[in-house]
Amino acid sequence: MDLNQLLLLGSTVIIACILANRITSRFGIPMLLAFIGLGMAFGSEGLFRIPFDNFRFASDFCTVALIFIMFYGGFGTRWKAARPIAGKAILLSSLGTILTAVLTGIFCHLILGFRLMEGLLTGAVLSSTDAASVFSVLRSQKLSLKYSTDSLLEIESGSNDPFAYMLTLILLSAMNGSASAGELPFQILTTAFFQVFFGLFCGIVIALAGRWFLDHFSFTINGFDAAFVLSIALLSYALPSAIGGNGYLSAYLVGILLGNHSLRNKKGLVSFFDGLTSLMQMMIFFILGLLSFPSKIAAVWLPSLAVAAFLTLVARPAATALLLTPLKASLKQQMLISWAGLRGAASIVFAIMAAMSGISMEHDLFHMVFCIVLLSISIQGTLLPWFAKKTDMLD
Repeated sequence: MDLNQLLLLGSTVIIACILANRITSRFGIPMLLAFIGLGMAFGSEGLFRIPFDNFRFASDFCTVALIFIMFYGGFGTRWKAARPIAGKAILLSSLGTILTAVLTGIFCHLILGFRLMEGLLTGAVLSSTDAASVFSVLRSQKLSLKYSTDSLLEIESGSNDPFAYMLTLILLSAMNGSASAGELPFQILTTAFFQVFFGLFCGIVIALAGRWFLDHFSFTINGFDAAFVLSIALLSYALPSAIGGNGYLSAYLVGILLGNHSLRNKKGLVSFFDGLTSLMQMMIFFILGLLSFPSKIAAVWLPSLAVAAFLTLVARPAATALLLTPLKASLKQQMLISWAGLRGAASIVFAIMAAMSGISMEHDLFHMVFCIVLLSISIQGTLLPWFAKKTDMLD
């Protein structure tokens, strides 16, 4: 495919995504589902039959796209409203993610007959809620929830990737023999510490330096402030990742610290990142749809449905109840938090990591996770406004 054909395809896809969003919004269907559907329509087994199976490109593109989504998710978080529930959110994003992974892994092993390590890997890949999906559904539907639950969900989804990533990485190491059973506890603790510590440390340092620069320097050319903040977003991921920290956690934290600071031309920055993150959401879910093969989805449909049901109706509610009941969270709030645990791009990226690891697995993890994400966005995402209304959680 030459450059002109690539540009023609790219512009056609973006226009198609925008038009699809206009249609789906009328019916209350999450726009991300439309983007995935278009990707599948353009893919190897779709209407346009574009051959695409480049896992490396998809992983790299999704990584970059998620940087901007995470950063801008933090940028739009109102810390004044989020502060009272930050503790609950961090508890869910850490222990909640681990509990969800373990429960789902045990279910896959005992009920579905997965090998133990493969079942636990499946649980780890699916354990984090997806920031791109949660931000998209909450903000596109303009959902304002009681007890700052919308802020809780956003902070949880913005900060739980380090734990899912850590679990996925450690299980892959154990499965390929690079970590023995005796080394696993130590590896879990050290990986978790460095991921979180360097993610937080780099995020704070980069945000404070960026704030100081924006306060003391004026940009003589229009648009340079947006370019500078964009470079800060990229740096906030790249620096901690280079030294063993979690880049997504850092990017989200930098977004919070910059977004809650008094910045010149903040309105212009919001407009710029609104457009950029919308484009990234379009492309990330389109590419993931393009990467899938519907014929392979049909082969994993039943186990995917079973895992999705267990994850949504048992594992997520159990972890939520266990952690939030002692903190006096109401039953209605717990029910909504459980339902709003959307899976999305992050889980698929972790599944791509597993696929590229070269480890032999009995099940097609990528298409299983892809199928579960489809179910999560289409059912949980579509019904979230209705569920919030039924639980009397709309503010």
